[in-house]
Amino acid sequence: MAASAHAYVRGNTVKFYEWLESTRAAGVIPEGPPVWICGDCHVGNLGPVASTEGKVEIQVRDLDQTVLGNPAHDLVRLGLSLAMASRSSDLPGVTTALMMEQVVEGYCKGLLNRHDHDAHRRIEPIRVIMKQALRRKWRHLAQERIEDVTPRIPLGPRFWSLTKAERKQIAAVINDKQTRTLITCLRSRPDDAPVQMLDAAYWVKGCSSLGRLRYAVLVGIGENAKEGMCLLDIKESIKAAAPKVDGERIPKNNAERVVAGAKALSPFLGDRMLARKLGDRQVVLRELMPQDLKFEVEALTQMEAIATARLLASIVGRAHGRQMDVTTRRKWVAELSKGHSKSLDAPPWLWRSIVELAATHEAAYLEHCRSYALGGEKKG
Repeated sequence: MAASAHAYVRGNTVKFYEWLESTRAAGVIPEGPPVWICGDCHVGNLGPVASTEGKVEIQVRDLDQTVLGNPAHDLVRLGLSLAMASRSSDLPGVTTALMMEQVVEGYCKGLLNRHDHDAHRRIEPIRVIMKQALRRKWRHLAQERIEDVTPRIPLGPRFWSLTKAERKQIAAVINDKQTRTLITCLRSRPDDAPVQMLDAAYWVKGCSSLGRLRYAVLVGIGENAKEGMCLLDIKESIKAAAPKVDGERIPKNNAERVVAGAKALSPFLGDRMLARKLGDRQVVLRELMPQDLKFEVEALTQMEAIATARLLASIVGRAHGRQMDVTTRRKWVAELSKGHSKSLDAPPWLWRSIVELAATHEAAYLEHCRSYALGGEKKG
């Protein structure tokens, strides 16, 4: 999180929702129709995602914070992330203003299902990532995630050994009929193929996993078990920081909440996820696919930044829009379009929110860096 202001924003969802709950935000952000929202809609949580049929699209790729909520919250969170990415790319402030115009324009196009499906081909950094995603195979995932293609997970700083109890609990989940169905759901795998756990380890991941269980599980598929392999991510689900809309019913089980949100927002990903219990913990199982990548929007040119803002906002608009009927979508677009000035197309509420959030997060980031530096000095 100390690497850049943008990295700090990505890793500090709670601060965003603290601002949202403050009196300053009250009445500023419009209330949209309740739909499943990402809840942590920053740039890194959008990217290429593969379906069980082998198709690849840009969709939401992290749903830990998903709730039935106000879609405007995703729009503001994405706008903040893009603004801080622009700052990290050392672009002038005018770029941020132009990006916010395109955020609203792209989002509304996505809502109305007028999304430009070929837009990613015209943005060089995104075109490169999509091309890379389409070419990736199992060996790339294995070498990237576990640094090997042999049927074991190498222990070290990223992977820690399990207790016997943990290994037994994970093996029981892998041998479950629902898990086997999940693993064999890919088009290339026979539905009746046997599966078995080859290895498992505790997975040391980033900010979102701190204090939670996270496991990497290497699974063999087929009679020989080594003929085909996959890597499962087992992640504990906890209560979302994102506020849900009052009166809306969502699953009390947090793993079921995450899967429900994923199916609504990111069908490619949702179809590859399963809510389970591991001991007394609620967890989500997901097979990691070689094509699943995240965008790193650093060192963008002004034109790339503006085009990226439009594209990513349209992806979010499509995810929200598929949950609304035509009339609801049109009403929400009309609400978002209120208050446009002749000189700036971004609605004033969005611009004011981004300016205030950027200032708040910039100050908090510097304090974080100071604490990080002082902590390093004390250890030294």
